[in-house]
Amino acid sequence: MLTFPVSKQKSIRIPALSESAVLRYLSFASLYFAQGIPNGLLWFALPAWLAMNGKSALEIGSFIAVIGLPWSFKIIAAPLMDRFTFLPMGRRKPWLLFGQFGLALSFLGMSLVSDPLTNLNPLMIMGFLSSLFSIFQDIAVDGLAIDILPAKQQARANGLMWGSKILGSSATVATTSLLFNHFGYTSTMVLFAAVVILIMLIPLCLKERPGEKLLPWSKGESAPESLNIQLHSWKKIFKSLFGVFFLPVSLFMGMAAFSFSTGRGLIDAILPVFTVQELGWTDTMYSQTFAFATLISGILGMFVGGALIDFFGKIRMSVIYILCITTLILLMSFGHSWWKERSFVTGFFIAFYTLDAFLTITVFAIAMHLCWKRISATQFTLYMAVSNLGLTCGAWLMGQLRNHFEWQYVILAYLVFIIFMLFMMKFINFEKHKLQVQKLENAALNNEN
Repeated sequence: MLTFPVSKQKSIRIPALSESAVLRYLSFASLYFAQGIPNGLLWFALPAWLAMNGKSALEIGSFIAVIGLPWSFKIIAAPLMDRFTFLPMGRRKPWLLFGQFGLALSFLGMSLVSDPLTNLNPLMIMGFLSSLFSIFQDIAVDGLAIDILPAKQQARANGLMWGSKILGSSATVATTSLLFNHFGYTSTMVLFAAVVILIMLIPLCLKERPGEKLLPWSKGESAPESLNIQLHSWKKIFKSLFGVFFLPVSLFMGMAAFSFSTGRGLIDAILPVFTVQELGWTDTMYSQTFAFATLISGILGMFVGGALIDFFGKIRMSVIYILCITTLILLMSFGHSWWKERSFVTGFFIAFYTLDAFLTITVFAIAMHLCWKRISATQFTLYMAVSNLGLTCGAWLMGQLRNHFEWQYVILAYLVFIIFMLFMMKFINFEKHKLQVQKLENAALNNEN
């Protein structure tokens, strides 16, 4: 318990995260909201701003590819974070604070880039560093969720977490262009750095488990639960990871996640360039439309996405979402005569990002379900690393496709990836995977004994 003295007789006791479901939900939602800030800024707001200022699709695609590249490094960072930590403060909290602080510093670094529109290389470098620190925060939050969330709370928590991230992203996109116009690029970046520092106070003031240190110099010790699951051997980490990830069901999941994210990266890269340069929107119009659409999708994801998964099942809902998105993309691609109608394009934004949010929540829940507890944080991170590599590939693909095809067919290319994902989902069998993981667990226990 974290205790603040009020008087000699009374004190205020704040439970550790492992002791309070409400505190877990609120904390994870807040931390995922924080993840939405660099996501909204780097993936959406800055590309729209660059498009508004005449940068080519190839330049913007290159920027998105560079800032997305660190997310494919998660599989390197995750074992490092599993292997080394300061257990008296918790398994994930030290890394979480490191990621948050580094992200704030990288935003300050971005504020120092003079005339970013003509100095894209320094902007790319600082964007790369922002994404690099973001992965440490992301892994730490996911690892903490897997460590302390009961299985029955995972679907609901994933809905709250992903919905909060979307809300953070949409809020960032909605405000960035306005801040640029009123206060300028430099002041806006400093402001984002300050917001990240404020959010860092949440993990700073909470403990993972009772009895741990709040700060390095505070009283406390390592929790028994953390000591029991902490891995102290590189060999065990990579042997366990190799064993579980290359199970058939896990491989199918990895391919499905990569294909889904490649399509998502393609659409994310298409929309700011397509709306600004093809439809004649301003970057503010794009930002406001995107923010409105993702705000709706975030709210629905928080309160509906997880509930639908609990009620109908993960695989069934993923198939329904894929079929709905396929229909939507066909309508958008072949409805090019309606593109000049802003209400039509806005409707596409809302429908696509809502369905995408629901499908993303489902993918996260399936990935958590397939994780082996012994190596769950690293395994989940591998799924996410594969997924984020797909985002980078999709962003790069946009510039290449646009050089050879009209927008109608660039949008239609999304179907290749979502239909492949649908095919992969046919092979996701939870019971079969559970039996195979149990065999791995029995073998690991025998080797230890």
